[in-house]
Amino acid sequence: MTAAIEVRGLTKTFGGGRKALDGVDLVVAPGEMVALIGASGSGKSTLMRHIGGLVAGDRHATASGTITVNGHAVQASGRMARDIRTIRGGIGFVFQQFGLVNRMSVLTNTLVGALGRLPQWRTLLRWFPRHDVDLAFSALARVGVADWAFERAGDLSGGQQQRVAIARALVQKAPVLMADEPIASLDPASSRNVMEILQRINAEDRITVLVTLHQVDYAVKYCPRTVALRKGRVVYDGPSAALTPQLLSELYAGDKEAVAALWGTSLEEDADSLEAKLAAGLS
Repeated sequence: MTAAIEVRGLTKTFGGGRKALDGVDLVVAPGEMVALIGASGSGKSTLMRHIGGLVAGDRHATASGTITVNGHAVQASGRMARDIRTIRGGIGFVFQQFGLVNRMSVLTNTLVGALGRLPQWRTLLRWFPRHDVDLAFSALARVGVADWAFERAGDLSGGQQQRVAIARALVQKAPVLMADEPIASLDPASSRNVMEILQRINAEDRITVLVTLHQVDYAVKYCPRTVALRKGRVVYDGPSAALTPQLLSELYAGDKEAVAALWGTSLEEDADSLEAKLAAGLS
């Protein structure tokens, strides 16, 4: 079976020789829902941008630093694929800041997902085929914001705007959906709503979902598998349910702030308190 996402030996070095990614390997099967966790600066958002073909990795003399999505080469040895724009059409993006045009209607923002398969003249005139309009209404209904279809996107709450962004990805019909910190700026109720929508889309449509998260309890509750990054390296790749406070402390040994941030709690809370918090989140 062809992997939905495959990353091999990916390295990214920024100024001063700091490695944001250091030999990262990652394979995600079609239909998986995987959480990518790590403290700020761990490299998770950088990895997402590389997988999406938005950034090129370090150049190598040998064939390394390869990324494929849906069986298509995104980049290799720091060189982007020539048909990268076409490849991106198979990748849906959901960002922390929603990526909507505030002055446009919710419906039009959702229909942006169809632009990649439409001729340019339709794009310029915003003249969308009837079947795409129907698809957009259906997507908005699935995420619970169909009643706001003709409202300005900027008038919606943050949680509602994020649901519109997910509907846009559904209209795109991409087999892979990458959500980079989709709940970081949302309140707890909206965060749960967005994660439940992503989980439902994954289960019902078998869309592959890779989502970056700051807090482990969301990963454990909604994603069967978690990949943890620390300083640009994969330090854990396995069942989310195995991520106990003790294991997390081992993975991020010496970095209490990272552990506290990932558990969304204070440094003073002990392991028993953290276990209770996790149990409550899973109930």
